[in-house]
Amino acid sequence: MTATELPPSLLPTLPGRYYTDPAVFAAEQERVFEAMWFCAVRGADIGSPGDFRTVPIGRESVLVTRGRDGGARAFLNLCSHRGATLCGEEAGSVRRTFRCSYHAWSYDLDGRLVAAPNLVKMPDVDRERFGLRPLTVREWLGYVWVCLADEPPSFEADVIGACVRRLGDAAAIDRYGIDRLVVGRRIRYDVRANWKLIIENFMECYHCATIHPELVHVLPEFAGGYAAQYYVGHGAEFGPGVAGFTVDGGPGLDRIGGVSAEQDRRYFAVTVRPQVFVNLVPDHVIVHRMFPRAADRTVVECDWLFPAEVVEAGADLSRSVELFDRVNRQDFDACEACQPAMASRGYAAGGVLVPSEHHIADFHAWIRHMLGN
Repeated sequence: MTATELPPSLLPTLPGRYYTDPAVFAAEQERVFEAMWFCAVRGADIGSPGDFRTVPIGRESVLVTRGRDGGARAFLNLCSHRGATLCGEEAGSVRRTFRCSYHAWSYDLDGRLVAAPNLVKMPDVDRERFGLRPLTVREWLGYVWVCLADEPPSFEADVIGACVRRLGDAAAIDRYGIDRLVVGRRIRYDVRANWKLIIENFMECYHCATIHPELVHVLPEFAGGYAAQYYVGHGAEFGPGVAGFTVDGGPGLDRIGGVSAEQDRRYFAVTVRPQVFVNLVPDHVIVHRMFPRAADRTVVECDWLFPAEVVEAGADLSRSVELFDRVNRQDFDACEACQPAMASRGYAAGGVLVPSEHHIADFHAWIRHMLGN
């Protein structure tokens, strides 16, 4: 059925091949993930000079580390000599240099070539030019964001702007002090589904009453299927008798110091394209980062962030973590159930969006725009 044949209540989705075709996925890697700001690591994961993480961004492996001056650095994770992968580990720490295991070319924490066999016999080699390929970085909300583009888009417009457009102003998210929170729990999910299915799932709550009983108990307005913001700054209110954002609605932890009275007892969700969800509740913050690995596989890393004093005191975080861990697993099971059908002849032309999902059409239009069609 074409869009012109649909009743006014329904809008078309993307065709099924957008979720299965390796050529579409390759185009997304190049034109979306390698062109936009990508939330790579939590800053505390590279807390000291020489700490590093290797992160897949688009088709590239990226080395993220911290320099002697305390600033974050990012480089393509390959040796400038013959292209060997520089760091094969996912995480680690070096004292002074990154040393290639193939020919022993070595680079300092700023990416400069500092040593190589017989380098003194090659005085014409420019150690800056033949250093590691640097990438643009920003630190915000306690995360290191990396952009592979030669001319990065505006961080203020694309990243901070996404939060402003959702919450009304930057101060609304600043009150949570996310850069000062610490990771109380981190769970990595390996989801056998296309990354767009996960984004779309997060954008709507038409499914909430069906698969999220715990979430609907805490946030009863979600039972109606409308989880999108009703207006800029809208947060879903906790239900009557609900004391906290926990798996049973029982008391949570002390409210984060800067959270306003207007933000208390409310849940706010923000999507930062292309791969971040930020969930704000009074006593903690949940951040999802997606790492698309194939057309039918997405790794999702989810951080539960709490005030440092809460974690250091050994507070019981389990009931707070369990609520969204259940929501995640329910969502990801649903996405995995959809993925095989994306290749069906019955879904070749796509499906439909009901009124409470119409805003997903904007996401689909954005994808088409980014891919050039």
